[in-house]
Amino acid sequence: MEKISGQWKINDHSAESDLHFAHRELADSYWSKDIPFETVKKAAENSICINVFSGDEQIAFARVITDKATFAYLCDVIVTEKHRGKGVGKELMRFIMAHPDLQRLRRFTLATHDAHSLYEKSGFTSPRFPDRQMEISKPNIYKEDGDQKD
Repeated sequence: MEKISGQWKINDHSAESDLHFAHRELADSYWSKDIPFETVKKAAENSICINVFSGDEQIAFARVITDKATFAYLCDVIVTEKHRGKGVGKELMRFIMAHPDLQRLRRFTLATHDAHSLYEKSGFTSPRFPDRQMEISKPNIYKEDGDQKD
C-alpha cells in the first residue's frame, strides 16, 4: 500500500524501511533507549512497517504487530525531530487506520507517555477495562548491565 500526501510518500513496503534511521531514533527514545540494531531489525521483520519519506529521506516510521484478524498493537511511532509539528504524525495515523490488514479488529492497542491527543483523533481511548489488562514490564532491558531497576 502506498499514498502520496502533499510532499510525503507513505507506504508499508518493509524493503524500503531505513532500519538505520529507525534504530537511531528508537535508541534515543524514552521507550526503547539503547535498543540494539539487531532487535530493531528482528522486530521490523515480524511487523507491518509504515514509512514516511520526504523525497529520498525517511522522516517517520511505525510498526504494527498484528494477526491481521483480531488484534493489533501499534508501537515505535517516530517522527524525526525536524519534521515534528508539521502534520506528519497525523498523516501517518490516517494511513495506519486505513490499512487493509488493520480493519475489523476486535482490539487495537498502543502505549504512550505523551501523545494521547494524536491517538485520540484516530479513535484510541483509555482501556475500557484496565483491571483486565496485565503486563510484564522490563523498561531497562537494553542497558548493558541488564539492571531492571527504574
